Amino acid sequence: MPRVVIAFVLALFGSSPVWAAALPTSDVTNSKDHPQIGRLDGSVIVNYDYRAYDEATFPLSKLEAKQPSEQDGRNNRIMVPAQKQDAEGVRTRIIYVLPPQRSPLEALRNYQEEITAKGGKTLYECREDACGGDERRAGQGGGIQGIMNYSLPGQLPASRSSGACAVDNNYSGQRYGVMSFEANGVTSYVGVHAFVSEGDRDCAGFANRTVAIVTVVDVKPREQTIMTVPGEALAKDISATGRATVYGIFFDFDKAIVKPDSKPQLDEIAKMLTSDPQLRVLIVGHTDNKGGLSYNQTLSEQRAKAVVEALVRTYGVAANRLSPMGAGMTSPVASNDTEEGQAKNRRVEIVKMS
Repeated sequence: MPRVVIAFVLALFGSSPVWAAALPTSDVTNSKDHPQIGRLDGSVIVNYDYRAYDEATFPLSKLEAKQPSEQDGRNNRIMVPAQKQDAEGVRTRIIYVLPPQRSPLEALRNYQEEITAKGGKTLYECREDACGGDERRAGQGGGIQGIMNYSLPGQLPASRSSGACAVDNNYSGQRYGVMSFEANGVTSYVGVHAFVSEGDRDCAGFANRTVAIVTVVDVKPREQTIMTVPGEALAKDISATGRATVYGIFFDFDKAIVKPDSKPQLDEIAKMLTSDPQLRVLIVGHTDNKGGLSYNQTLSEQRAKAVVEALVRTYGVAANRLSPMGAGMTSPVASNDTEEGQAKNRRVEIVKMS
């Protein structure tokens, strides 16, 4: 084989990966421990996600297949716990890589002991297949859900990052625990998902290292920052531009269930439709970019359908006047690089058809 061809082939398929993540020696930028919970000595933060207001679901029993059978946006069979703890408030999610020779059990016990010392308690604990679902997979599709789907629901770290290397591989020896404690009058729920990463070609340095995903929700009421758009204003926007944008329709995270506090905005949409009986509209769901293109497309379609169903069922709007449509993450109105921009991109638009 000519040397030029050999060199070209080696450049494409050489023995070393084109990209490989080195084990980090310091925390990722702008990350920190939760103010009430520390870390096992020598651990390094590889991914940090803080939300001033969000939610998390903490399984309190074994994951079982949802009946009738359903699949998520990644074609995994949905697995649900018979018992769970839903929590809303300040949500902090931190992914740690532990020092060598530290086990998932040691990681879990470390957090349990710290929380017990604060007067807290363990609500649930499981290991490996006793947790239910898939005990070895991370964020891949085409299988069944596991604890990872609750630890990182639709929010895998960016590809080619230390955070992705820590969690987006097969793993073994998983331990999972849910704890709660109270400090300064605030109840907090803590989920710890610890396992041994198997690594892969690009993330070989992470093989046999214990990873701990720590999710904390400090329960508090949501601050009312989104204004309900009156029906008259919606009609005015549609008359002027052919569309109106609303932010006052809320959904459970990663779900297409319209939350009860969406009622004020739904009232106004119904009022607008009642005032113009000939108006036919598209109800268009939009998402941020967390979860990938296909996942967000499906989620936005399901949410648009949920809004249409609510207007038809609760307000008696004729179904032939409403057409649901999902735009997914394809039409952002702000940068998805910030939490504020993501919030602006999660919206519903009403678009005039006739």
